[in-house]
Amino acid sequence: MLSASFADVGVRGVGSYLPADAVSNRVVAARAGCTEEWIVRKTGIRSRRYAPPGEATSDLAVAAARNALDAAGVRAAALEWVVVATSTPDHPQPPTANLVQHRIGARRAAAFDLNAVCSGFVYALVTGARLLNRGGLGLVIGADVYSRIIDPADRRTAVLFGDGAGAVVLGPVRPGYGLLGSDLTGHGDDHELIRVPAGGSRLPASEKTVADRRHHFEMDGRGVREFVTRELPPAVDRLLRGCGVGRGDVEHFVPHQANGVMLDEVRPLLGLDRARMHVTVAEHGNTSAASIPLALDTAWRRGALGDGDRIVLAGFGGGMSVGTALLRWDGSSAPTP
Repeated sequence: MLSASFADVGVRGVGSYLPADAVSNRVVAARAGCTEEWIVRKTGIRSRRYAPPGEATSDLAVAAARNALDAAGVRAAALEWVVVATSTPDHPQPPTANLVQHRIGARRAAAFDLNAVCSGFVYALVTGARLLNRGGLGLVIGADVYSRIIDPADRRTAVLFGDGAGAVVLGPVRPGYGLLGSDLTGHGDDHELIRVPAGGSRLPASEKTVADRRHHFEMDGRGVREFVTRELPPAVDRLLRGCGVGRGDVEHFVPHQANGVMLDEVRPLLGLDRARMHVTVAEHGNTSAASIPLALDTAWRRGALGDGDRIVLAGFGGGMSVGTALLRWDGSSAPTP
């Protein structure tokens, strides 16, 4: 789905949150039966954060939301809606977004979760922008706690993932700024590349599903790499052509932080040679739906985003799905930290 009309809606504030506990490659390698050198060579990751016992996805989301609201100078009571992109909700129900809405005091806001796995933040950003009334404000959060669903002995997945949350406040920006366009696509033919087999209505939880370790995250790493290489370049091309923007006019590229080595391999295929690619995967690992807003917040806090800069956001992940969006940064609405 290609879209390029959002009525001057953009980012008014950005925030993030990471658990306090940093987990080194030494710890992960010992559990997964590999070496620290192997992890760096295959992923570029050197550490990640794990939420401590008792800290759930909503806790991370609330902290990121409050930081984004503070950055925007916005009260939660003014929000029209709260959407949380996550594939690790606190519970099957109620939605994690309603827990966040309650805790931050967004009493007027509608609230719902969105699950597009690692593409979730971009999907939620585009959905939320469509829901805003002219002049209204909304909150988009990407948050995941993958440390609870990975098998620590599976080196294909355990070395990659960390926990975190990122959030943006959406609202009115100057004409010609904000969200300029998006491209969202689903690829259900490849749905088995990434999955958690048990715990839903197809395979409910039982003693057998637990004993068979069917509640852990599973991924065909080679298949995912081939999918991203095949599907991301045309998605970026469709996005920019739909917006009438040349590749050389893009100043920043903020991808899903899936794997640092894979990002280095796919970047030359995108033609965004002049864009600065913002990468935080070495320190944070793959935080699924949180990874793009975490990287965006890091770039903003470092003063890297200038007024009028064009930013390509690119998510890709389970489903399979790809979501890209083009932002023009309004420095007057999202002031320098």
